[in-house]
Amino acid sequence: MSVPVGVAQPDAIRRKVEAWLAESDSADAIALTARPDGPAQTVFSINGCRVRVVPCPTPLAARAALHDRADGERLVLLTELTDSELGDGVLAHLSKQTVRKIDPWDLVRQMFGGVAALDPTLVRVGRWVANALTDHAPATGWPAPPGAILTRDHALRSLTSELLDLPPAELDDSGLVQWSTDARRQLRFTQLPEAVADGITAYLTGTAGHAAVPMMAAVRAGHGVDVIPLGLLAGLLWPTGTGGAVQVEAAVGRTRLEPRFGGLRLTPQQAEALHQAAEAWVYRTVESGDNGRDEAMRMLRRAEAIAAEVGITALLGASAVLPSGFVQRLRAFADAVRLAVPAGGSALAAAVARAQSALAAVEAHRAAEPRRLETARMAVRLLRWLHTTDGPPPATLLDALHRQIRQDGWVDRARLDVFAGDPDQQVAEAYRLLHRAVDARRSRHDQQFATLLAAATSAEAEPGALLRVEDVLDRVVQPVLDTGRRVLLLVMDGMGVAAATELAESVTRTGTWVELTPDGGPRTGVLAALPTVTEASRCSLLSGRIAAGGQQAERKAFEQRFAAGRLLHKSALRAGAGAALDPDVLAALDDPSIPLVAAVINTIDDALDRSDPGTTVWGDDTIIAVGDLLASAADRVVIVVSDHGHVVDRGPESVTLTSASGENRWRPPTDPPGDAEVAVAGSRVALGGGSVVLPWREEVRYGPRKAGYHGGAAPAEAVIPLLVLSAGDDLAVPGWAGAPVASPDWWREPLTENTPPPADSAPATRRRPRRPVEQQTDGLFDLAPAVVAPAAAPQPVPTAPDLVATLLASERYGQRRDPRLPLADERVAALLGTLIAGGDRATLDTLAARSGVPAHRINGTITALRRLLQVEGYPVLTLDADGRTVHLNRALLIEQFELEPR
Repeated sequence: MSVPVGVAQPDAIRRKVEAWLAESDSADAIALTARPDGPAQTVFSINGCRVRVVPCPTPLAARAALHDRADGERLVLLTELTDSELGDGVLAHLSKQTVRKIDPWDLVRQMFGGVAALDPTLVRVGRWVANALTDHAPATGWPAPPGAILTRDHALRSLTSELLDLPPAELDDSGLVQWSTDARRQLRFTQLPEAVADGITAYLTGTAGHAAVPMMAAVRAGHGVDVIPLGLLAGLLWPTGTGGAVQVEAAVGRTRLEPRFGGLRLTPQQAEALHQAAEAWVYRTVESGDNGRDEAMRMLRRAEAIAAEVGITALLGASAVLPSGFVQRLRAFADAVRLAVPAGGSALAAAVARAQSALAAVEAHRAAEPRRLETARMAVRLLRWLHTTDGPPPATLLDALHRQIRQDGWVDRARLDVFAGDPDQQVAEAYRLLHRAVDARRSRHDQQFATLLAAATSAEAEPGALLRVEDVLDRVVQPVLDTGRRVLLLVMDGMGVAAATELAESVTRTGTWVELTPDGGPRTGVLAALPTVTEASRCSLLSGRIAAGGQQAERKAFEQRFAAGRLLHKSALRAGAGAALDPDVLAALDDPSIPLVAAVINTIDDALDRSDPGTTVWGDDTIIAVGDLLASAADRVVIVVSDHGHVVDRGPESVTLTSASGENRWRPPTDPPGDAEVAVAGSRVALGGGSVVLPWREEVRYGPRKAGYHGGAAPAEAVIPLLVLSAGDDLAVPGWAGAPVASPDWWREPLTENTPPPADSAPATRRRPRRPVEQQTDGLFDLAPAVVAPAAAPQPVPTAPDLVATLLASERYGQRRDPRLPLADERVAALLGTLIAGGDRATLDTLAARSGVPAHRINGTITALRRLLQVEGYPVLTLDADGRTVHLNRALLIEQFELEPR
């Protein structure tokens, strides 16, 4: 009695026939156990041999097929009959004289090069694997396994690769995510039987992780091309550590998103894996170039569209990649800024700390817009400045000048960014409130400065320690020349203190140029001539006395003072096609017989008429001439100074006052000064017959509107920055040494909720040991500055008062000290104390400022300290990926130096 059997698939029949023909069997026909359904007959060809498939439900049908066989033709008889039912007469014509079975695993062995055996785990996966391998075999055949056994992984990897049109090496989460972007390749998978699709998905879970299940579910549901957008949203809908309204909204969003996964309810592990895979794809694609960035942005926008469709837009702030997430984080930051802006007095530390935390969330967003992010950083810096206590008014003009150089110039730099604002109205409103609070304090400072300026000018007092623009040649440039060093004097027309802080950072960033300051102390500045316009102040600078005039007057006075020097104005710097500098300029810089080359660079001043000086970052990349000149002046000491600063136009906040003259920021004293003005008279007033009225409020002007103005008595105009640079040698000039970190604490130091308000004052001068240098009879400034007590070394934090002292006294520390490269115990104590005080972390600038290390030497100092504390290769100090933050492993320090309490 025959046993019911299944229908043979055409591919299975073909594979069986191929194996039969390969046996060199002389029989003309083969009988296979299969249900004789389907078309009456099928004909195909194998290697030129005609093969006819004939269903044979009865012995008579088998006999008829054998009788009708054409010459050279091979027959395949499909029958459910047994050998006895067919009879010996039929069996005599058949291969092996029996009805042969179609064993799918035999076919699998055959298709993989006739392997000797199958991995038992492969067989246990199920018959669907054998059928799928038979049905979907590629035209070139399956790749042979590396050994004699066909393993489960080799078979399933080969099958999955074929069905997904994906190389075997890419069957991981990143490969699947990329595959999901191609709708054409997904089509074949969506047409697979359910058993095969389930099996492939199960295999992919092993190669691609938990992300494979939701990915393939989305493909089967017809949303495969949305796998990446869905993954980006998955991290928002399966949040961890949240509660309340967010959790409820996320639960609703999950329910609405389930149909896009074919009704699949994702587990938290699946959602997180999908989210990570999608974000990783975005990062890789963005970094691949312009086309990649466009494709990534398309996916991000699609994710936001889906979020709007399912009503979860409010959750996008938790996304680190979606553009809407950046905006939402920025708005949350703006709310924190608004709450931190003081109504009067100082900002509260707790409120500023919350704004810092909100800023950290904005910084963590991978799609953060650099300009808007930098503005947010500047806003936090201004909040920290508002946290400082506004100290008593400066007693002297020198004190007011130093406040501008060391504090308020940095405020101006941040204030300009905040004034430029943000396109989002909610953020813009917070910045407006902050700017108003900053402006109120800065206006008090401006008035104090202008009052002292007017008094000092009319008093005609000796300058003392105050450096005036007409004294720069005699008190700065000439002493350097007297040491035998050649000088490049860069006159940056219109550069104020804020712009100078940017230029100094840009020039010294690579370490090629080192900034020098008097005795390695804080920066000093120069007082401009009055009114603070080019005609008066630049001519006074290049003449060495108060004078007024244009380029001809400047050149004449300069050549009288320095007969062997060269003065280059803008036209002299221009070169022909292909050259950055005129050959005559290069020759002058190289000529040892020309001790002083002075170059006037008008980039910033030109921007006051035709550009936007408030939002430009002034560096050697935006002031091209500076970079070009420095590249050819490595053997010269470079002195950077300006003739005056500037204030930017305040737009609708500007106030226009009437004046008989056409000047923008000064007028003749035809009328008494108003509330925003100050009357100035004396020998340092080069125009107006020695008596003028100058506005001290920055928003006041008299003439036509421009991008920026100068001429008034605001410190942003009247205080000139002074930078001295040397190519790598911080002892190039006697009396000068490597500069400390120039930025004030509030610029770089975050606040904690319990931080008390510090006084808003210029940092004290730090004295530090220096190599002995040849004594100089006359100082570079020839001044008698006030004696400043050396700053005390930073004290260890209260949380670990004895740790540093115990370390320095330990036997192992003494053994590790290198007498060839000594690092003073006081320096080690200061560095470690700063790290401990900062919660075992601190920026390089902070470490340099707190330990009295020149800014350009802090990297080498930290390297020496790391080597000193690194025992048996275990790093106690590590540098963060940002290249600016040092981390202390306190537990390892205690363990390595055996500092545990006995």
